[in-house]
Amino acid sequence: MDYAPYYPVLRQTSLFQGLSDRDLDTLTDCFAPHVRRYERGELLLMAGYEAHEVGIVLEGEIVAAKPMPDGSAVVMAHMGPGGVFADVLAGGRSKSPVNVSVASSCLVLYLPCEALLRPCGALHPAHLQLLHNWLRTISDKYFVLDRRLELLCCKSLRGRICLWLLEQRDAAGADTFATSLTRAELASYLNCDRSALCRELGRMQEEGLVELFRRSFKLPDPERLRTAW
Repeated sequence: MDYAPYYPVLRQTSLFQGLSDRDLDTLTDCFAPHVRRYERGELLLMAGYEAHEVGIVLEGEIVAAKPMPDGSAVVMAHMGPGGVFADVLAGGRSKSPVNVSVASSCLVLYLPCEALLRPCGALHPAHLQLLHNWLRTISDKYFVLDRRLELLCCKSLRGRICLWLLEQRDAAGADTFATSLTRAELASYLNCDRSALCRELGRMQEEGLVELFRRSFKLPDPERLRTAW
């Protein structure tokens, strides 16, 4: 397979950040990755199983959700092209705590963990850069989980919504931004009922704290959100 058309997507990931086309040619030759297409609803990774490959979304969208004892599931992440999953698991024998499934028809590239951990005899500089990027990716995900814990520890639903909105604003670098999450997925992410989420967002819009446009949000006065709960 010719991976070159997907190099711009690969460079969007933290794993391949800063690598040239020549570097990516070298790595794909060494790793011999494989790709697979999935349809909506298919499972890419099941909770309770080990992962021996790192997955990268080239097309479409996936969602990672943690199954709960009562049969429900809490959305942990929603990723589009450039999304990386199983990168934290692939280096060890830990079992996946989440189910990773297809939100919309997608194409996924898989990198074998063994090839990532054991550079070939040529010791290409690109491989060393990739290992450095991998370590940084795992570190970044630790802090993402720390922020998620802070959000879930907030007792009020409005507080969780405000923290999430401010976090998304910071990530987008603008007061208007869009999310890939549906209302149901956002409710799961915030650990609340969908109808309760919609009611609270409606109240916040009436109070001028946020403007809603389907999956887009506008924060007229972000500073008000910091004291709105």
